[in-house]
Amino acid sequence: MAPSHSSLERTATECILTPVNVLFDRNAEKALGKTPAKVGNTILDRLEAIAANPFARHRNVSAMKGEKDAFRLRVGKWRVVYRLDRAADTLLVELIGPRGGLYK
Repeated sequence: MAPSHSSLERTATECILTPVNVLFDRNAEKALGKTPAKVGNTILDRLEAIAANPFARHRNVSAMKGEKDAFRLRVGKWRVVYRLDRAADTLLVELIGPRGGLYK
């Protein structure tokens, strides 16, 4: 008997789920410590959710133009720039800062 459509979807979803380790650049770690507590906790929660399934679509995440595997996470007025290293299964947080001067 052929598997049902719903079991095929579940199998496909399970194959896509590949959790990765989250690493912080030294400057990003310092910047995280300087954020307000509520914002810092939200950033950590969002990064944890992204790391659990890095290749799914996530709210307030967009790809950085001109950069391979680089993404921007928006948390209120704060931005988090991170890279996915597919070979090492890691998510490297490179920058955390307020929206205005982060990209300069």
